[in-house]
Parts: sequence; structure tokens; C-alpha cells
Amino acid sequence: MKAVIQRVSEASVTVDGKIISTIKKGILVLVGIENEDTNEDILWLSGKISRLRIFGDEDGIMNKSILDVGGDAIVVSQFTLHASTKKGNRPSYIKAAKPDIAIPIYEQFVEQLQVDLGKKVGTGIFGADMKVSLLNDGPVTILIDTKNKE
Repeated sequence: MKAVIQRVSEASVTVDGKIISTIKKGILVLVGIENEDTNEDILWLSGKISRLRIFGDEDGIMNKSILDVGGDAIVVSQFTLHASTKKGNRPSYIKAAKPDIAIPIYEQFVEQLQVDLGKKVGTGIFGADMKVSLLNDGPVTILIDTKNKE
């Protein structure tokens, strides 16, 4: 699994002109799923995201997690995170899982993040043409790959 975590002042997801998820202070998580992803990847990534210290403390130092600040989250499926640009100019998405594999993993990830955060998490609609709006705070953008746990 690959994830892009963005600290936001606000974010929303719109489908067919209707806002389906909206948050104020928190994180927007774009998550890409590949065929080899397992429950271990879900647990590790959710735990890492919920404990990631990317929010400012009293001194303005990034020392607090989303749990510490009571922030909200939106998770959006993003198969293009697995784009390969090695050959030519048209990205290949061969590593991205097909919907029959990706949807259950995506749903399990959202459920696990809700458990880890102790609150409901906003989502997009898998496979829909979504308009994602955000006000990146900082900006703070973190990339995480469960296959490369650095």
C-alpha cells in the first residue's frame, strides 16, 4: 500500500456536484492498493498514520499526532499512486490492484483507521470521478509505502 498524507486546514470530496465528505483540521489520505497488500499492511499503515506526529505543539514544533489534536480524516482511493513512468510518457498502472481486490482492502483500511482514531473517517467513492479539494496546512505532505518501511 502506498499513501500520501496531507495535513489540512480543511478538505472535501465531491461526486456529481454533491459533497460526500468534508472535514476541518485533520488529514487527507490518498491510498493506493496493489495485489500483494495484506492485513499486515493495513494494520501497519493505519497505526503509522494515526500516530504520525505532523501537527504543531505549543511551540509550533511538529510533535503531535492527529489523535493528540482530535483532528478528522478523509481517505480517498488513488490507484495512480502505483503509476510506473519507467518507459515512455504514458504511465502504467499494472501494479495497482483491480477493484475486486482493491475494494475490500480499501474498506478494511478505512475501518481500521476508524478504530485507531476512535471516530468516523470520511471517504470518497471507489472508482468514481471525484473532485478532491483541500487547503494543505504547512504545507505538510508525507509519502508512505508499506513495502518500504523507512
